[in-house]
Amino acid sequence: MTDSNSGDKPGGGLSRRGFLKGVGAGTLAATAGAGLAARATGAQPTTPAAVDAKILRGTVPVTLKINGKPRTLTVETRTTLLEALRAHLDLTGTKLVCDRATCGACTVLLDGRAVTACMILALDAQGCDIQTIEGLAAGDALHPIQQAFLECDALQCGFCTPGFIMATKALLDANPAPTPDEVRAALSGNICRCGTYNHIFDAVEKAKVRLAGGDATP
Repeated sequence: MTDSNSGDKPGGGLSRRGFLKGVGAGTLAATAGAGLAARATGAQPTTPAAVDAKILRGTVPVTLKINGKPRTLTVETRTTLLEALRAHLDLTGTKLVCDRATCGACTVLLDGRAVTACMILALDAQGCDIQTIEGLAAGDALHPIQQAFLECDALQCGFCTPGFIMATKALLDANPAPTPDEVRAALSGNICRCGTYNHIFDAVEKAKVRLAGGDATP
């Protein structure tokens, strides 16, 4: 009589059940052995996801031209331009708010264009002319746009202000005489939670007149 739990076929052959039981036991032993070896050496088992994470966390040297000067630093490949400016170069005028390119607080100029620094990798900004809010003033003399924002009381908490100023500079550099509708369109990517929009638009108008050589008396 044949034992139903046996892995052998009558006549000495190996049954399918016996084969599967053998493979399962071997796999379990191999897995346990790998785990014990990793534990003994203090290492963690390597998985494809872990390998990819290590690659993503690799550091590389980058050189960024910021406010007219080259700055060389070492960053992770996933580091954004915003993180490089704030955490690596201490240029904290560019604000981290939404981190999703919806508020405009991290606006900087990249080759003259207004861009959100949270959505650009530091690696991709190499070779570009980067301008931040710190690069506008000449010593103690504020840039006309900064001065206009100050005179028009176009700020409250201040988190959005650098982004608005940089977006305004990009606008007035490209279009020195924008209409009110063009101003609103150019600044539509920037949000002021304090609601100082009317003051901001007044400041842009004052800066426009002053940059054109007109009289914009405080």
